[in-house]
Amino acid sequence: MSKLSGKTIAVLLVSPCVFSCSQQAEEPEQRPNIIFMVADDHGYQALSAYGYRFKDIAPTPNIDRIAENGMRFNRCLVTNSICGPSRATILTGKYGHKNGFFLNEHTDFDGSQQTFPKLFQDEGYLTAIIGKWHLGSEPTGFNHWDILPGQGFYYNPIFINEEGRYELEGYVTDIITDKAIEWLENNKDNPFYLHIGH
Repeated sequence: MSKLSGKTIAVLLVSPCVFSCSQQAEEPEQRPNIIFMVADDHGYQALSAYGYRFKDIAPTPNIDRIAENGMRFNRCLVTNSICGPSRATILTGKYGHKNGFFLNEHTDFDGSQQTFPKLFQDEGYLTAIIGKWHLGSEPTGFNHWDILPGQGFYYNPIFINEEGRYELEGYVTDIITDKAIEWLENNKDNPFYLHIGH
């Protein structure tokens, strides 16, 4: 993140348990850039920054660096223990029974609701989501979106954006990361919020 302009805050959500926050030296007059990363299917015990028994067996040095240079939430709770509803709660700040999305299947997220990316847009931020969305509907509140349908595929994934569906060759994590880096390189001179869904 050293090439990004101004202050950059990286937030990592290991669905659905952990937040970490890291920031560079800030210049008070600049608004922070925000990168929000969501990773599925592992709890805080899987991150060596938390010091559990897996720290020596499967260390996570890059995630640990984010935690060491920023903030680690040690007392969080899970509002919804499955993927899509967790994402809907994060976006809206409302429990599933209030935002209407409480199942992974057979429901679509109501994008007309207030979400924090829309609030960022209102403040002049460029917003983007790249990767896993898993909310059925098309994203709202994002200037750019390039998402996986449903859970997505690990290899040769299909993506959906405003122009339609298309397939790419390769491993999905590498592709999402490359897309996120490309978006950052093209938008680093503007205040931004980037949501990366792995």
